[in-house]
Amino acid sequence: MIKIKEAIIVEGTYDKIKLSGIFDTLIVTTDGFDIFKNQSKVSLIKKLAEKDGIIILTDSDRAGFVIRNYVKNFSKDGIVKHAYIPEIEGKEKRKSTPSKEGFLGVEGISDDMIIKAVEKCATESNKEKRLITKADLFMDGLSGGENSFKYRKILTKELDLPKRISANMLLDVLNSLFTYEEYKEKIKSLR
Repeated sequence: MIKIKEAIIVEGTYDKIKLSGIFDTLIVTTDGFDIFKNQSKVSLIKKLAEKDGIIILTDSDRAGFVIRNYVKNFSKDGIVKHAYIPEIEGKEKRKSTPSKEGFLGVEGISDDMIIKAVEKCATESNKEKRLITKADLFMDGLSGGENSFKYRKILTKELDLPKRISANMLLDVLNSLFTYEEYKEKIKSLR
């Protein structure tokens, strides 16, 4: 696994699954064009861009560039880097027909091509820091408890994060946005 500092922004779940096997970083999906109406996800991506930066990795088709430009524009106050995949004709294994433009998407490109594209703009992350763990979320009442959903909802509202965020995704987001100490201060201020 390649550990990088920036979060990676991709279009869909299959892209995220593929990149999760290659990179040790937060990977956020735009859910395609749903990003245009999901203000909590827009807010999350803005925060990630302002904190450690983001790398946008979308398909090389028209839709990918529309999404890329939208994310770039709303994240302009942060660090925005671009990784591009080549236009390769073909179709993904899970699909019965090629995409409208006939090119492979991120999920269909080889791991080596993805690594080359991302490494051109990524910052390696070697810093060892105290990570927020599942045990911390449990101890702070954010998972595994009777009222954990309620407490998570309060925290996500305070941080302007998506309401339906799972405990696992919350953990990834918290580790991307905060140090352990900043997290503990935030929890203390919410009590």
